[in-house]
Amino acid sequence: MTQKLDSSKKTGEEILQAIEPKEIADESMRRTIEILLNLIEQLQAEVKELRTENQQLKDENNRLKGEKSQPDIKANKKGDAKNHSSEKERQTPKKHSKGSKNGTIKIDREEILKYPLELLPADAEFKGYQEVIIQDITLLTDNILFRKEKYYSPSVGKTYLAELPCGYEGEFGPGIKTLMISLYYGAARLRGKLPPQSCLGNMTQGKLLEFLEDIGISISAGYLSNLLIKNHVDFESEKTEVYASGLESSPWQHLDQTGARVGGVNYTTNVVCNSLYTIYSTTANKDRLSVVKVLQNGRELELILNQLTYNLLETFQLPAKWKNALKLLPQETVLSEAEFNALLDTYLPKLGSQQRTRITEAAAIAFYHQQTDWPVVQTLVCDDAPQFKLLTDSIALCWVHEGRHYKKLTPYVACHQKTLDKFLDDFWDYYRDLLAYKDSPSQQRADKLRSEFWKLFDTPSDYQQLDERKRLTLLKSSELLYVLEHPELPLHNNPAELAVRTMVQRRHISYATQTLEGTQTWDTFMSLVATTRKLGISFFEYIRDRISHLGNIPSLGSIIREKYLLNPFGCSWVTE
Repeated sequence: MTQKLDSSKKTGEEILQAIEPKEIADESMRRTIEILLNLIEQLQAEVKELRTENQQLKDENNRLKGEKSQPDIKANKKGDAKNHSSEKERQTPKKHSKGSKNGTIKIDREEILKYPLELLPADAEFKGYQEVIIQDITLLTDNILFRKEKYYSPSVGKTYLAELPCGYEGEFGPGIKTLMISLYYGAARLRGKLPPQSCLGNMTQGKLLEFLEDIGISISAGYLSNLLIKNHVDFESEKTEVYASGLESSPWQHLDQTGARVGGVNYTTNVVCNSLYTIYSTTANKDRLSVVKVLQNGRELELILNQLTYNLLETFQLPAKWKNALKLLPQETVLSEAEFNALLDTYLPKLGSQQRTRITEAAAIAFYHQQTDWPVVQTLVCDDAPQFKLLTDSIALCWVHEGRHYKKLTPYVACHQKTLDKFLDDFWDYYRDLLAYKDSPSQQRADKLRSEFWKLFDTPSDYQQLDERKRLTLLKSSELLYVLEHPELPLHNNPAELAVRTMVQRRHISYATQTLEGTQTWDTFMSLVATTRKLGISFFEYIRDRISHLGNIPSLGSIIREKYLLNPFGCSWVTE
């Protein structure tokens, strides 16, 4: 009786959360309860979406009235429902071991500290030295008055003037130029609890001016802006060499995108990278044609009608009448974008805009694969954004990104939460099995993992939204399991996502570039910052070497080539 009374005191929500369909013996009743619980989940999701939309409309209403909208107060990280990161789940905890940092510290000078002899006992014996390393820095001006020898030859009618040393052109020496570029585009990483992409750079031009004034340097805002943005042709050339060498260093590349602002207009920053280099490239759009241009280092689009073009058009499901019409145009002929558009205007004037875009994409991709002036990417490691598809021979999708889709599910019913938690445990166990497979691949293990994949994602549960998400994962099975054929491929796209995060941090600090020239310079130096770090080179020393023409640091492209020749990326164990 007491149990019945306790049960009667429960609220409807408590009863709902206590329901466990698997414990219901009657099959039809159990199925009915499952349907009702999933209906509740669906309605709960719709209510949450409508509340969000309603609040947005209220905020917009208030804004139009000149009032303030509801404040956006961020939740605690621990209980933040919007935190969809899967880093903790996928990683196996490792035992922490603290290493010594003294081995990496450069010793600039030594000083012997003497103990006052008058304070020592008479029998004290000298036992050597105890070494203590103290790190320090000195910021002093080094303003130089150069007296340039000047000669005049009456017979020749010409004046001869001694030249300034390399790096001292334009009123400021290599020290200031190096420091300003390093502090603006990125300096040393922070150590400790902060993420590795954090850095002590990213200073704004205003703060740089204040810093220079504080140490006694007189420089105008215009000159500083020009120093940071203009006349960096040599660095842009080195970025191009880095990109070419990086693409040649492995048959696969990471790719990701993030938003950017240029002069108040939305742009897109693309990131292409692997473990040896990182390249940033900002484009006006984020569509497939823009990515094709990025993969060719921003060169103007060229197009061709060949067999690959028509194969792609089959995939795009272009109607046969348009494919037949295209065959009347010049075949196997490289055309500029303007020439190609003129042909379409003339011979296919009734072509729809979407069909025209698909034809242009297919012709641009076909040219990219047949050209030999620039390295062609064979495999992209990326997320499942539509603009990344069909650009390369194959795509390997990011497992971490796939895991985030499941982390975004927010079941309302307790039994569904348990089902999701169990699935996520199985998901990351399978991920760790793939990692183990990469270390020692075999056909037998590959077949076993394929079978386990289908068991994991094709087995229905009592949670309908989870099953719908699993069905979407099954549609990407070939891209997610491409690693079984090529175990040298990474399982995630974290290198590109971390590079994207660095750009997001910079965007939060400086907001946006104002000109295309400034945007190009941002891309150049952020590429060089990220690449020098991956190669273990100080960005500060690299900039000083280039500005002063010291020649101590080889070209970054040559270092990349040397590294991948010494330790090339593995090839597939599967015979093609």
